[in-house]
Amino acid sequence: MDVRTMSSDEPSAGDTLSGSSIIREIKASGIEFVVSVPDITTSEGLLSPLVRGQSPRVIRVCKEDEGVGICAGLSHCGKRALLLIQQTGMLDSINAIRGVAVEYELPICMMVGLLQKEPGVRPRQSKRYGVRIVEPILDAMDIAYHEIEAEADVAKIRPAIDDAYASSRPVVLLIGRKPS
Repeated sequence: MDVRTMSSDEPSAGDTLSGSSIIREIKASGIEFVVSVPDITTSEGLLSPLVRGQSPRVIRVCKEDEGVGICAGLSHCGKRALLLIQQTGMLDSINAIRGVAVEYELPICMMVGLLQKEPGVRPRQSKRYGVRIVEPILDAMDIAYHEIEAEADVAKIRPAIDDAYASSRPVVLLIGRKPS
């Protein structure tokens, strides 16, 4: 099975996504550090509660490619990290992701908010060009990805992170709507 394949269920515009359930999965996967550049999609429902909590520790960075390097360093120290960014920053950091995550085969786990993606619409069908091109770019780079748009999708988070660390390969978790 191609790990880049999404579930066969079409997302529904009425589905919800809970930030607290995402945080539970992040913690359950052993993530000790969340490295983040705040983004509009995940700031309120995910980043803010993480900042208020004790664990995992949040490290704020200025640029996404800086976060790629920090996550790489943490992986070399046996620490699990998650890079929480927006797709615009991921696109800006493609060379760092290519050089560090892909070519050095490091488990860089990225949770990427899809800015202005329409709820219930698959990223490839989005009217937003910056959303529509994300999956084809990840396919070209042979990076595994999973769409997290509804509460049922949250169950994909822990296995995806565990697999990234087991195989020493990057993974991207695409957040398709604002978590509440």
